[in-house]
Amino acid sequence: MKLYAAPLNFRPIAAEFEIPTAFTPELHAEAAAATDKFAGQRRDAREIPLVTIDPVGSRDLDQAVCIEQKDSGYRVYYAIADVAAFIEPGSALSDESLVRGQTIYLPDEPARLHPEELSEGSASLLPDVDRPAVLWTFDLDEAGEVDNVHLERALVHSVARLDYDGVQADLDAGRMHPSIEHLPAVGKLRQESSLRRHAINLRLPSVRVEELEDGRYELQIEPRHPIMDYNSEISLLTGMAAGQMMESADTGFLRTLRPATEESEKVFRDEVHALGFAFDADMPIGEFLSVVNPDTPRGMAVQREAQKLLRGAGYVALPEKDPEVHAGIGGYYSHVTAPLRRLIDRYATEVCLAISGGYEVPSWVTEGAPAVVKSMGRTSPLANSVDRACLNLTEATVLAPWLGQNFDGVVLQTNPESAQSRIFIIEPPVLGQSLGTPEEGIETNFSLVRADVQTREVAFAWPAD
Repeated sequence: MKLYAAPLNFRPIAAEFEIPTAFTPELHAEAAAATDKFAGQRRDAREIPLVTIDPVGSRDLDQAVCIEQKDSGYRVYYAIADVAAFIEPGSALSDESLVRGQTIYLPDEPARLHPEELSEGSASLLPDVDRPAVLWTFDLDEAGEVDNVHLERALVHSVARLDYDGVQADLDAGRMHPSIEHLPAVGKLRQESSLRRHAINLRLPSVRVEELEDGRYELQIEPRHPIMDYNSEISLLTGMAAGQMMESADTGFLRTLRPATEESEKVFRDEVHALGFAFDADMPIGEFLSVVNPDTPRGMAVQREAQKLLRGAGYVALPEKDPEVHAGIGGYYSHVTAPLRRLIDRYATEVCLAISGGYEVPSWVTEGAPAVVKSMGRTSPLANSVDRACLNLTEATVLAPWLGQNFDGVVLQTNPESAQSRIFIIEPPVLGQSLGTPEEGIETNFSLVRADVQTREVAFAWPAD
């Protein structure tokens, strides 16, 4: 699915939100000179034929996977980039990462957490080179539940850099890479496990901006391949194991999320019905979302609206009295699988290594915990705001030439007090506001009455002219 080509410039958004998009020469030099401080202390795991699966062109490769069948279950090897091996506590690189918190993905260029020398170089799990990593090993039973988990520092060697399009094509053709031939089976088992936990897993299509030869951009909404969901389940598995490990030891960092309110669930169910989906009142939301096709305009709208059920996520540093679970996951959860792109993963992984190895958590982790939680609490909402601003700019830009034109849409909600409605325009897929209060659930025409690129605002009106 493609949105209309249009000139797009996301640099003003970076400036507006004060997003640093470059590093000083000194930081580049420090990153280039950084070496593995645990060299010689690692398990040699280069015999495991790990592979990475990422979007086309990615070079900041956090994770590599290999799955073997074992008795009636599976053994999953999951290697995570060992960023802590390259960054000295108290160094300029460490201080800069505390400021940035996480990589913020503007569509045309990411504002990276670490300089490219690390994030796309020595710390990235690139193919055909030896790399330091934290290796998680999971033994799963026949239902996909965890029998045993272990992690350690290791030296690994990725044998291939795969991408989602290619792996999905291989899956469809029945010729999966041997290292991940069991990924679909394990992914499905873990999806069934998430349904048993009443988890809510969103399946949002990724959005990619491609520059055309004439300087304009084309925004492509890429299909949500099943292989993406299977691969995500391995990351979720690791985060749950880490969260449970930390909660049991009463130390570390948890990602928390309170359950959706009854009111927000009711609003979501009403919107789903308005979009034309049958949604039984007794069906858990996670089960419903698992069968909604996100590659259709209405299915995409459902997945986007479900994001409102997962608002209010946060981070806590343990010990904490009665720590909350992550309601979207259905259990304790921690971020440990993306240290190249998220600050807290580097710290949380170090806690898990200490718990697994039976030694004290390093002082730089415990002493830095308040600053890390504060950084993530500041930059996570910032990243969300930047995402919304980029989406709003894109919608305003591609719709601006069509001011006054009519578009087919569905009424999700009406508010008689404000004389406005929340609507979903089918093509291009836009969630927005309309003047007027047509009946909820109907499909009708709306006139585009505002598409302001400067303010990034789009508005429609009903009845259409």
